[in-house]
Amino acid sequence: MTISSTRRRARLRRRVALATLVALLGAGSPALAGVAEVADVAGVRGRAPAPVPDGPGGLPDAAGASAPVPGGPRGTATRPGSPGSADAPAPRAFDTGPARAALERLLPRHAAQFTFVPEPADAGADRFTVSGAAGAITVRGSSGATLLTGVGWYLQHVAGADIGWPGDSIGMLPARLPAVPAPVTRSALVPHRYALNDTDDGYSGAYRTFEQHQRQIDLLALHGINEVFVQAGAEYPYYRALQGFGYSAAELREWIPGPGHQSWWLLQNLSGFGGPVSERLLEERAELGGRIAEQLRGLGMTPVLPGYFGTVPPGFAARNPGARTVAQGDWAGFDRPDWLDPTTPVFGRLAAAYYAEQRAVFGDSAMYRMSPLHEGGTAGTVDVKAAAGAVQSALHAAHPGATWAVLGWQDSPKAELLAGVDTSKLLILDGLSDRYNRLDRETRWGGAPYAMGTIYNFGGHTTIGANTSVWIERFGPWRAKSNSALKGIAYLPEATGTNPAAFDLFTDLAWEPGTIDQRTWFADFAGRRYGRPDKEAAAAWEELRKGPYSTSSGLWSESQDSLFTARPSLTAVGAAYWSPKSMRYPADGVRRALDHLLKVDPKLRGSSAYRFDLVDTARQALANHSRVLLPRIKAAYEAKDLTKFRELTGQWLDAERQLDAVTGSDPNFLLGDWISAARSWGADEAERDRNEYDVRSILSVWGRRSTSEGGFLHDYANREWSGLIGELYAPRWAAYFGVLEESLVKRVAPREIDWHAFEEDWARRTTRHPSGANGPQGDPHALATGIASALKSAEGSAH
Repeated sequence: MTISSTRRRARLRRRVALATLVALLGAGSPALAGVAEVADVAGVRGRAPAPVPDGPGGLPDAAGASAPVPGGPRGTATRPGSPGSADAPAPRAFDTGPARAALERLLPRHAAQFTFVPEPADAGADRFTVSGAAGAITVRGSSGATLLTGVGWYLQHVAGADIGWPGDSIGMLPARLPAVPAPVTRSALVPHRYALNDTDDGYSGAYRTFEQHQRQIDLLALHGINEVFVQAGAEYPYYRALQGFGYSAAELREWIPGPGHQSWWLLQNLSGFGGPVSERLLEERAELGGRIAEQLRGLGMTPVLPGYFGTVPPGFAARNPGARTVAQGDWAGFDRPDWLDPTTPVFGRLAAAYYAEQRAVFGDSAMYRMSPLHEGGTAGTVDVKAAAGAVQSALHAAHPGATWAVLGWQDSPKAELLAGVDTSKLLILDGLSDRYNRLDRETRWGGAPYAMGTIYNFGGHTTIGANTSVWIERFGPWRAKSNSALKGIAYLPEATGTNPAAFDLFTDLAWEPGTIDQRTWFADFAGRRYGRPDKEAAAAWEELRKGPYSTSSGLWSESQDSLFTARPSLTAVGAAYWSPKSMRYPADGVRRALDHLLKVDPKLRGSSAYRFDLVDTARQALANHSRVLLPRIKAAYEAKDLTKFRELTGQWLDAERQLDAVTGSDPNFLLGDWISAARSWGADEAERDRNEYDVRSILSVWGRRSTSEGGFLHDYANREWSGLIGELYAPRWAAYFGVLEESLVKRVAPREIDWHAFEEDWARRTTRHPSGANGPQGDPHALATGIASALKSAEGSAH
């Protein structure tokens, strides 16, 4: 280990030691009585609980950092009244400093008009109360995060403004905030409000900064979430612990994938791709993950950490006498890591080492994520019931009473797994709640607690839509069943940062006491999304509600993706192999929504919310047109009508140029930011290039040839981004159309194109693209107007 890495690891340890000291302060340790505040050498500050109200103008923590939850050891995410704290002491006031710091970030011009009053819950349910006169709003809440949820409710129902994910209209707020007509109290309907899919880090951005993660946490708190999966740095405990079980540091850095692909390594699907990773990168990601966990704790939220269930490198049994491993076979063209039999003593020792290393950087938690035998894992001769019990025992040996969160997906969790564990300490995150019909979760899982979840986004696709009517139809009745085991919601899109309306509505389920009326909800959303009601905005969102946001369950939870992003073929029906093969709603509704958005009052067009929605709707309307245009191109080719073929393929390529331009006008659709983030984590040019390949490959080939072709993962993470369209998708289609035109002219069969080689060449590039504050280019309204005009012309020419 180098001197710099030794210092970095020492810094990690110092942060842990400091946080433990602060936790003791918060718990009222007699040995530390009278000590008011300590400062971290790394800049993280903690303070003792402040039971007094935090009034307008109150001073936030100087670093915006979190303080540990009082009443428990460092990192204990349970607080009085939270799940898993039945024996907790009486509720105590908590420090509102982290919540106020978040408020300053969210509402910098208006934060001083809010007073926060801590009111810890004594009956288990989180709650907030909002009251106050104009310019003096009081929010009482049972945790820092719940105080922010109260602010979110106020913005939504009183002030009429939106802080979305992405886009906001807070610039439309008056200088003096409006009064609350009468005090309003809301209590959480379910104890678990979980967020983030295991894949979020890979598909939303594995190279994000702490400030970006902090923004995500602020938004989750604003929308009532209290449990958040933390993946950044999750590889570090493996790296440290396995060095004590016969592996060198160099071997492990080869085994651990690049950050962009680590989500699937943690799921025991693959290893080694995109590496080797440097020790510096491992340590910096671990430090980031530790900061994210602390940020969550400071707001009274649970950092959900990955648990250990038996993933080991090749040859583990040969290096560790008494160990038994089971080869896990193939996953989409990758060799899966081996599974260490949890019933062996070696597993217990490795799990203990893993949790010790994890605690040193991330602290403790009340919830851990594990999905053994995910997507085709093989048990071999292992007794799954006994193995599950051993996994839970190892977890409880390190973290007594912690909840095991397991993903409900395909046939997992199996009945054998559930039979081997204490299900009162288990939470199933149901990823299929809105996808299929005739679901009976109580019968399927034997009454084990579960959270109703949604995965309305796969791979980070930019497609609009969600089965929102299904959420509304199911949540209340499922919760009201006499034997209901529904204990939460689980916000599980594979990538976040798309579909802000879906995020808002799904999280509202856990807080609205009555059944949500979908039509009314979307009408209200339209009013606050741009800062005030507007008839054209209302008409636009009514079209979107009736179409992409009212898709049905039965087979899909996501809308179709775009053919512009598909690997070229005259018979293409989707870009990602696993996506819907046809339109899931009438396409003309999105085009009409675009027409209405273009007519929104010019005074409301300045917000980032309006810009994002306009660009996204224009993008979707054009993407839907790809499904109209491609069959026409196919017909012209089969008729050997060269003139018509050239005309139609010219329209296709023009549409892709328009698509690249309109997405380039909003910062949420820029390939340049995706790439520059990855390169920023590199210490030298070689590592920067390696990181860039990590994130380019996941958008295109995904993995090696066997994965891309045999595993059908090429274009799984397709998305309509400026730069990605212009540099990969449009040239790919142009090359294909060129081959087809050549075949028509020469009257020969078209040449074969090695698409994997084409895409791999793109993934290996290091070309630069616009990014950062100066990245967006062009006038979104003018560009969207051009798309609307082109679509109308196309409709006219078709008749």
